[in-house]
Amino acid sequence: MKIPSIKELTANMVDVGIINSRQLEKAMEKVKESGGNIGEVLISEGYITEDVFMAFLGKKSDISYVSLDEYGDISSETLKAVPANFARKKTLIPVKKENNTLKVAIADPLNVFAIDDLRALTGMNIEVVLAVKDEIKQAIEKYYGSGFIEESGSEDSEQASSPEIDTSEAFNSIINEISNDEEELKVVESENTEKMQDITRIKRESEGAPVVKMVNLIILNAIKKEASDIHIEPFEKTCRVRYRIDGVLHVQPAPPKKIYNAIVARLKVMASLDVAEKRRPQDGRIQVKLGKKDIDLRVSFLPSNFGEKVVMRILDASSLCLDLSQLGFDKQELTKFNKLISSPNGIILVTGPTGSGKTTTLYSSLTSLNHPDVNINTIEDPVEYILKGIIQVQAKPDIGLTFAAGLRTFLRQDPDIIMVGEIRDSETAQITINAALTGHLVLSTLHTNDAASAITRLDNMGIASYHISSTVILSLAQRLVRKICTNCSESYEVDSDVLMSYGLEESELNGDKKMTLYKGEGCSKCSGSGYKGRIGIYEMMPMSEGIKELINKGAPANEIKNLAKKEGMNTLRESALKKALQGQTTIDEMLRVTARDT
Repeated sequence: MKIPSIKELTANMVDVGIINSRQLEKAMEKVKESGGNIGEVLISEGYITEDVFMAFLGKKSDISYVSLDEYGDISSETLKAVPANFARKKTLIPVKKENNTLKVAIADPLNVFAIDDLRALTGMNIEVVLAVKDEIKQAIEKYYGSGFIEESGSEDSEQASSPEIDTSEAFNSIINEISNDEEELKVVESENTEKMQDITRIKRESEGAPVVKMVNLIILNAIKKEASDIHIEPFEKTCRVRYRIDGVLHVQPAPPKKIYNAIVARLKVMASLDVAEKRRPQDGRIQVKLGKKDIDLRVSFLPSNFGEKVVMRILDASSLCLDLSQLGFDKQELTKFNKLISSPNGIILVTGPTGSGKTTTLYSSLTSLNHPDVNINTIEDPVEYILKGIIQVQAKPDIGLTFAAGLRTFLRQDPDIIMVGEIRDSETAQITINAALTGHLVLSTLHTNDAASAITRLDNMGIASYHISSTVILSLAQRLVRKICTNCSESYEVDSDVLMSYGLEESELNGDKKMTLYKGEGCSKCSGSGYKGRIGIYEMMPMSEGIKELINKGAPANEIKNLAKKEGMNTLRESALKKALQGQTTIDEMLRVTARDT
């Protein structure tokens, strides 16, 4: 297979008269303006048909251009070779598996990274054929299944891949009860309704309104499945329920659309919110009990075209891991991290997107530092878990209690250690710097993609370079990857040179041409996903003298990152790769969660 460059491909198309130079020039201008693929732009502008483009691309790439109908029904064994989420993300589908060779239909052969990633993921030889993108997407939906197909045909119907979970007898019973009721159900609550809802009373409440039972069942199932979030979403003719389990959304059985508004109203009553307000977003909190376990639900209502979307974050203190040694640090990283958080002053920044485990890392750090002779204050929005012996403050911007205002007060409270939930603005950043300069240890978070970018984010907030270099002692980027289910884990081999392309050092190969990796086959304990639980991967960047010099010079993030790598920092991709080699996670998870190092 020979892959032509974009320049070669388009020049050849002009040479043979498929398009003219003016059309090419206009298409290239549009690509520069709005991004996208040159082929898609040529097709959308009407300069060339998709069939002609794909046939020409196949000829120049020495790849067969096919119709997926030629392969008939694709076998389940072939489909199992490629995870559904990978197929969707890369827009490809396996069509034939023979011995150690997997034939894959792909719409864009210029995306060599996708082919390399697939080779590493499967450990097989990959043979590529070309097919139209829409045909591939239809095949993905046909064979992998979306789990939910919206009747209105909205693009929002596309799902994260997950094994479908069987509808329980309780759910079916409620559905039947609702179906037999001709009138639309409404929630009726007395004025003295308790905010505390005891989910263990579901059997007793089953004699009451079906909506109450439905809401309780949705929450109870989410807790039992160890979900972190519940998404309840309205569409034109249907609604959808999804649980985020181990960081991935899984579709659940959904209630009838006719009671959707009643479900939303019930949740608002439980959260002590205004049931009549449907035009503005609302946020609240629901407290529930499961046996002796107290669980908080942070609930958010968002008005949309077809009703209010509801998202509930499940905060279960009993499931919170506060042991630093269990979070995912390797021994060397943990020793270094413990040393840095024991510093008498300075700033420790934990970076990453929402849901990457930053709060857990900070809470675990505070727990290890929490002693009777230390005064620890935190300001958070929201306070997710109560930490014994630590003064925690809930930010309330509507009354002026912002992060900045709370920090100012903390400095008059004789603190030793301060935690700021997030540095969101210049004022909070400046007070955080001042707190560190006056002898306090400050822990906080930033939303950046990697450790080095935290420095440029502070610079963008107007913090002087010399203040950043003299106060920040550690920038830690992190993500969460799913762990392989230990009950159904199995091994397979992959070429060492493929792993080297992901950052594996030659010295780590010990001369081996093959390396052993692991994946979960799928079983009842992991609901067929092959994963159970999550673990952290980390990019730890302590402030060395060399990095401080670059900061003072105003160096860009990529220069700082390159120096940190030379000084021994593992990137997020390298950290995930090490955990894959240790059998803790998969190459698929590494590709899903981390970006390729540049």
